[in-house]
Amino acid sequence: MADEKRASGSCLCGSVRYAVNGSIQGVTACHCSQCAKTTGHYFAAVTCAMEDFSLEAQEPLRWYRSSPQAERGFCSRCGSTLFWRKVEGGKTMAMTAGTLDRPTGLRMKYHIFCDSRSDYYDITDGLTQYREMSGLGE
Repeated sequence: MADEKRASGSCLCGSVRYAVNGSIQGVTACHCSQCAKTTGHYFAAVTCAMEDFSLEAQEPLRWYRSSPQAERGFCSRCGSTLFWRKVEGGKTMAMTAGTLDRPTGLRMKYHIFCDSRSDYYDITDGLTQYREMSGLGE
């Protein structure tokens, strides 16, 4: 289910701020090893169309090319993990759900890369679980 309101978010220190004018998709949980290394657990993300996304403050924003296909944005001042996007041809921007200003009105929708999840937790919320990728960052 999409949320049609304007949304905004920021890093922990507030130095990187972003806005979304358009639809935001519900929260996807990515359990791949790269997301675990980046966030310390799984990556809970929302997506929007690239044309609906804008940066309002970005001076300390840095991008890290985490794979041949994708890069991750983070605040170089406070260390907050903020974004994930395809390097070429991506139509969406993924934002870490926890960086959205509250209330969000969103709900978790499904899990991806479940075969890669760590062994210290189980996924027990009853939502659909995909072995690999399904929808994030397309």
